[in-house]
Amino acid sequence: MNHPRRTSLAIAAAALATAGLVVPGFSPAPDRASAAEDGLTKQLDALLADPRYDGSQVGLVVRDANTGDVLYDRNSKNRLLPASNMKLLTSAAAMEQLGADFRFHTDALATAPVQDGVIGGDLYLKGFGDPTTLAADYGKLATDLKTAGVRRVTGDLVADDSYFDSVRLGDSWAWDDEQELYAAQVSALTAAPNTDYDSGTVMVQTKPGAAVGEAATLTVVPKTSVVRLVGTVATGAPGSASTLRIEREHGTNRILVSGSVPAGGATSTSWETVWEPTRYAADLFKRALKEAGIRLGGRVTTGVTPADAQRLARDESMPLGELMTPFLKLSNNLHAETLTKTLGKEKAGAGTWPAGLGVIAAHAKSAGADTATIRLSDGSGLTRKNNLTADAVSDVLVAAAKEPWFEQWYNALPIAGNPNRFVGGTLRARMLNTPAANNVHAKTGSLTGVTALSGYVTDADGRELVFSMISNNYLTTPRPVEDAVAVTLASYTQDGTPEAVTPKRSRSGDEGGADVECSWVKAC
Repeated sequence: MNHPRRTSLAIAAAALATAGLVVPGFSPAPDRASAAEDGLTKQLDALLADPRYDGSQVGLVVRDANTGDVLYDRNSKNRLLPASNMKLLTSAAAMEQLGADFRFHTDALATAPVQDGVIGGDLYLKGFGDPTTLAADYGKLATDLKTAGVRRVTGDLVADDSYFDSVRLGDSWAWDDEQELYAAQVSALTAAPNTDYDSGTVMVQTKPGAAVGEAATLTVVPKTSVVRLVGTVATGAPGSASTLRIEREHGTNRILVSGSVPAGGATSTSWETVWEPTRYAADLFKRALKEAGIRLGGRVTTGVTPADAQRLARDESMPLGELMTPFLKLSNNLHAETLTKTLGKEKAGAGTWPAGLGVIAAHAKSAGADTATIRLSDGSGLTRKNNLTADAVSDVLVAAAKEPWFEQWYNALPIAGNPNRFVGGTLRARMLNTPAANNVHAKTGSLTGVTALSGYVTDADGRELVFSMISNNYLTTPRPVEDAVAVTLASYTQDGTPEAVTPKRSRSGDEGGADVECSWVKAC
C-alpha cells in the first residue's frame, strides 16, 4: 500500500538517514494514515475470521474511489461466483455503450398502405427488446393505429421477435427455476404484468371464497388467453394454513393450481413465467386491437417483418438511465439479459448472449479489469458458470465514478437501510440505524451458497471508498459479515482505529436455499 501522507520532517530525516547522518533526539512521528489503515486491516481481518467462513471462500478489496489506491485486499484476484454482482458489469456497459438516453421500442408496421381504413394484408408487431411493455402500452399502440385511420386488417397479425435470437434461457440456468419469476424467457417481443417490469411473466391472484368450502377466485393479470389455469383452489377455515400451489407445467402454458387458502385471508399474488413470451405479447396486442375497434381478419402468427414494411405506430420505453432504477434496485434478471442481447445487437450486430457478453467484457477491460482471468456466461448472474474477481468488480466501480452518467447509475444502486422500496431496493432492510444507512450504495448478489456486496461507501472523513466482497461455498450465510464490513468502512477515519463492529446473528430463514435476493420473494 502507498501512504503518501508523510510529514516533511519525517521525509527530511529519512533522507539524512540515507546519507548516513543522524538527527539527535529525533524519532519519526507515526504516519497517521498508515496507522489508521493498519487499524482498518486488523478490523477487517477479524471480521473475515468469522467461523461462518470455515471451509469456504471470500474475496474483499477496498479502494479509494478517486485514486484507485488499495486500502485492503484479501483474495481480490481469486475467481468466485458473483451472483447478481454481475449486473454491475452489465449495467455499466449498457450506460456507456448505449447511453442514458437510449430507449427500447415496439413498432406496428404493414407493407400495404392504409386505404379507406383498411390494411390489405398483414399487420406486423415487431419488438426491439423492450422489457417494460405493459398491456396498457399495447393498448396505446392500438389506439395510435386507430388515430392513424386503421379500422380493419384483412391479413394476419404477425409477431416478429427477430431482433434477438431464439435462445430463450441463459447458459446453464437450472431446470427447476424455469417457472420462477427471476428466470423468465428472454424475447425481443415480450410483456410485463406490473411496474416492477417483470417481463415474461403473468400474475395469478387468488382471492378466498366468501364461505368455507367455496372455490377461491383466481385471476390472471393481465388478461390473456395464452395461459390457462387448470384445477381449483378451495377456501379453508379461517386461520387455517394455506396449502396453495401454483405451478406452470414445463413446455406449456398450462398453470396447475391446487390446495386451499383460509377464509377471510388477503388476496395473494404469484408470478408465473410464460412459455414463449412472443405469443403472450401478440395476444395482448390482439386484444388491444379489438378494444380499439380494429377488426383483424386473419390469425395471430409469428414471422419476420419484410424490409419494405412501413411503420404505422411506435411505442417507446423510458430512457435507459431511468430503467436503471427498477433494474438495479430490484435486481431484475430479465432486464440484465435484455440489455446483454441489446448490446450484442447494437454494437456487434447480433442479438445473442455471446455477442453481448463480448461487449460487456470489452467494457470491463477498458475499465482496467483483467478479463483474461474472468469468465462471463450471462448478464444477470443467474448462471453458475460466471467467474469474477473482487478486483475486476472494483475496477469497474472505480472507472464508473469518472463517467458522465455516473450519478444516475450510482443513485440507481440499492441504498442501505432506506425503507423505500425504490430507494433502498434489496438493501432496504439491511444496516439499519448504522453509519452505513443511507450511505452505502451497493449491488447485492445471492444464490444458494453465494452472497456478494459491491459498491460505494463514504467514510467518516467524507472520503468515497469502493469495495467489493464476494463469498462462496458457505453453509451458514456470512451476510451479517458483509454488513459489518460496510459499517466498518462507513465508520473509518484516518484520525484513529475504527470501532470494532460485531456481525449480527443470521435471521431465521437466511440459511441454505432461502439465502436469496429479497426481490426474488416479492412478499419480503
